Amino acid sequence: MAFATTHWSVVLEAQGESPAAQEALETLCRIYWRPLYAFVRRQGCGHEEAQDLTQGFFVSLFERESLNAVRKEKGRLRSYLLKALKYFLADEQRRAMAIKRGKGQGLIPLEELHTEGRTEMEPADPVTAEMIYERRWASTLLEHVLSRLKDEYRTAGNARLFDLLKQLLPDEPGAPSQAEIAAQLGMTENAIRQAFYRFRQRYQSLLREEIAHTVATPGDIEDELRHLIAVVEA
Repeated sequence: MAFATTHWSVVLEAQGESPAAQEALETLCRIYWRPLYAFVRRQGCGHEEAQDLTQGFFVSLFERESLNAVRKEKGRLRSYLLKALKYFLADEQRRAMAIKRGKGQGLIPLEELHTEGRTEMEPADPVTAEMIYERRWASTLLEHVLSRLKDEYRTAGNARLFDLLKQLLPDEPGAPSQAEIAAQLGMTENAIRQAFYRFRQRYQSLLREEIAHTVATPGDIEDELRHLIAVVEA
């Protein structure tokens, strides 16, 4: 895995507003927007205020010189972003400034996130804020990986196979048996077993790839994967 081209390193090493840096930041924003938004909501902020603060935080990543110090920092993007967000919120509170939505430079249209029906969170509760952040991070990351896998199957003309194999994942309720899926597709049960094995292998590969984009060194991948599993199981 070439760590010189990870999403994190591209953002941190970016000078100005290069297309590569903007693309990397947008990718990270799409993965981390909801987890960070959930954290802000747990600080007692209302829906619109939390949207403004979260969008403003991502815009600030390119505007603050503090990123220069982070370039030498080793760690996980998940942890860095939460720490940076806490500093951002503290600064905003001290200045008592109302942030306009994204300062006119919204990285992701808030309307898009709203129409997906996932921006409504639980009532504010600072005690569980970081726990909710971890859960949102895990679920959003896994959704992103599954979406990538779905695109690959669709491109290969295997959209129906994906939809059926997805039902065999552990967290899918009321999943059919491999024999039932084989009957639906006119395949042998052994063929479905092999297809699902390849499905899981590719899923795991994409997950490792996404994790690799969010850690500082290759040695951090396994630790982050273990943490992800622990969060999901909890």
